Amino acid sequence: MGSRFIIKDKDGFFEGTRIIVDTETGVQYLMAHWTNIGGITVLVDKDGKPLLDPRFAK
Repeated sequence: MGSRFIIKDKDGFFEGTRIIVDTETGVQYLMAHWTNIGGITVLVDKDGKPLLDPRFAK
């Protein structure tokens, strides 16, 4: 993933979910994956604004 994105949390190895953080913006994403199929979406708060990781939020 390089240095811009880090994996904050993961569940499962070949299948499962991961929380990915953009270290430039602090925006958190949910990635779901099943062997060779997957998807990614931004995590949002109750107001629809992107959830930010406070370590990287600017």
